[in-house]
Amino acid sequence: MDALPAWPKGKKLVHLDLKGAPPRIDYLHKLIGLFSGLGADGILVEYEDMFPYEGELKVLQSTQHSPYSREEVLSIQEVAKSQGLEVIPLVQTFGHMEFVLKHKSLWGLREVGHCLGTLNPHREEGVRLVEEMLRQVVELHPGSTSLHIGADEVYLLGEGEESRSWLSTPGRTVQQLFLSHVTRVAKGVREAWPNLNMIMWDDMLRGMDHDTLKGSGLVGLVQLMLWDYNPTLDVKNTVYLLERYSGAGLSELWAASAFKGSTNVHTCVTSTQRHVDNHLQWLQVAAALPEGIHMLGIALTGWQRYDHLSVLCELLPLALPSLASSLQTLTHGDCVFHPKSVCLSVPCPSSTTGDSVLFPGRRLAELVVELTAILQSEELRHFEDNMFVRGWFTPYHRQRKIVSPLIAQQLQSQAMTLLALVEQRVAMVKKEMVRLYPASTAQEWVEQHVSPVVAPLQRVLEDTRASLLEMVPQNVSASMVGQ
Repeated sequence: MDALPAWPKGKKLVHLDLKGAPPRIDYLHKLIGLFSGLGADGILVEYEDMFPYEGELKVLQSTQHSPYSREEVLSIQEVAKSQGLEVIPLVQTFGHMEFVLKHKSLWGLREVGHCLGTLNPHREEGVRLVEEMLRQVVELHPGSTSLHIGADEVYLLGEGEESRSWLSTPGRTVQQLFLSHVTRVAKGVREAWPNLNMIMWDDMLRGMDHDTLKGSGLVGLVQLMLWDYNPTLDVKNTVYLLERYSGAGLSELWAASAFKGSTNVHTCVTSTQRHVDNHLQWLQVAAALPEGIHMLGIALTGWQRYDHLSVLCELLPLALPSLASSLQTLTHGDCVFHPKSVCLSVPCPSSTTGDSVLFPGRRLAELVVELTAILQSEELRHFEDNMFVRGWFTPYHRQRKIVSPLIAQQLQSQAMTLLALVEQRVAMVKKEMVRLYPASTAQEWVEQHVSPVVAPLQRVLEDTRASLLEMVPQNVSASMVGQ
């Protein structure tokens, strides 16, 4: 396929999702320099609980990791400025507020009790909370000219008791309920900082008709960011959606793609090809847009968790080849080197010079790829399905401790060999990971991505030891169990 036209004139932002695996500040500085070298124009920073909230909001700070200090937040902006990058902070103001509403003192601000993500739009204290979050973040970003107010995936809106009461008035809709909160927040921002551009996610507006969009109160107030991370993104429908927004007066538009964090909630190794394909689809969208629709730019999102409570997905070092390939695709209309060549190896051609670039964090990426290959191997993943376990070491045999000592010893040896290999690689991964991330991140990653895979193996090992103690003479079983 011939190369598509490059991404039209506009900014290319790299999204930093800091709600999981927050990089150490020196590593983050190196990454910002890399982003600039790869052709980015700015960074979209989603701090969540890593922001140094003060006063009554201090409760929002992470207790798992030390949040970035005020000095560190300012240093991120200084390094970005030195690299010619704009910094746009992102603060969730409606949906995805799990990091706020998980705190017991704030449970009463949930739309419904069992959904941690959605703010009750009827509570004045909730609005004041959002306004104070915005104030603290904006004031610590004195050089920023734009602010992202989130507002995506506002789940179960309208299902709370107060919302049902509000909706009982004829003519009122959940769409109006959404718009009333978002416009109030946006107008508050405009009043406090008249020169600050506001960006918000578009998904809650997709089902609204022309008249609702035009009368939403958002026209001239916000810039919409339409996100789609699918490698088979529907070009025709996306163009239609952008035309609808523009036709309703919401003419300042952004796109949002993904370079990581959108494949599967527990993915460890980024698929570069998948994300390149997503960007090729976005290039087709840009090429198909009629004249008059102005795209302000594109944000390449890099989600670290699907939400505040989900597991860690791909760490940044694993996704840097994907980011390089994606930025290069946008710049040149095609990926000029084969994405699969950088899927697992980390040196890759620079998007601007053609020279080799060694990504910061390369060694960690290599070690995680090697460990993941072991964890996904047939021998380990399906250890309990092998013939000897299924034939001689079933739960029936284990519970009654009626096993063949010969088989048990063989299984014990296999399990110990595999576990020793995994433990060796895990130690190497953790040693490298703590150079780039807090020790708590390394521990979390291992417990989420390694422990569940090796747990069946550990159970087999424990049960073989117990069975051998029951089935062979004491002097013989002691030597077996001690292996």
